[in-house]
Amino acid sequence: MSKENQLRQILESGIVAVVRSPDSQQLVEVVRALADGGVTVVEITMTVPDALGVVRQVRQALGDRVLLGAGTILDAETARAALLAGAEYLVAPTVNLDVIRLCQRYSKLVMPGAFTPTEILAAWEAGADIVKVFPAEVVGPAFFKAMRGPLPQIRLMPTGGVDLTTAADFLRAGACCLGLGSQLVEPRAVAEGNFDRIRSLAHQYVTLVETVRGGR
Repeated sequence: MSKENQLRQILESGIVAVVRSPDSQQLVEVVRALADGGVTVVEITMTVPDALGVVRQVRQALGDRVLLGAGTILDAETARAALLAGAEYLVAPTVNLDVIRLCQRYSKLVMPGAFTPTEILAAWEAGADIVKVFPAEVVGPAFFKAMRGPLPQIRLMPTGGVDLTTAADFLRAGACCLGLGSQLVEPRAVAEGNFDRIRSLAHQYVTLVETVRGGR
């Protein structure tokens, strides 16, 4: 799939699931449950034990069922390793120009994290496809609405503080998609292997996105 089609998939789905866990044993099944619930864009963070191995396992087990990315990318070395392991896009918590340049070199989607208007614009000008606003709970949906005035061309994704009570407000304020971590991939559900819970939450978020967008 081309980079353009991958970006289209992310924007149309409206959800990027962030899989972060202290235990990597059941994460293939976690991603499978997300996909079964309708969430088909998933990010494995590099804080997961043997994260690159998890990326390889998910890619082998689920193939094209999910658009698989790697997150918490802090440097170009980790970025390249993640791409070689099978990640199709990269997400970072900060604006690292080396990471952005590497993704451009290999024609891969990149979503650096930023917090201020200056950082957001710097990330976009450097080549970000989507700018992750993190931690979004600090600024809330009002920040996204405010950014639409001076920076309407920049695609913004809130991560942190997005849940079933705030997701609609972020979307209505102009978020292009939602970064969903523990509010979707609940740590307790992962630890207990409660894949039905993860599948149910995925379905709820997918329905919410469809409802909000359908009501525009």
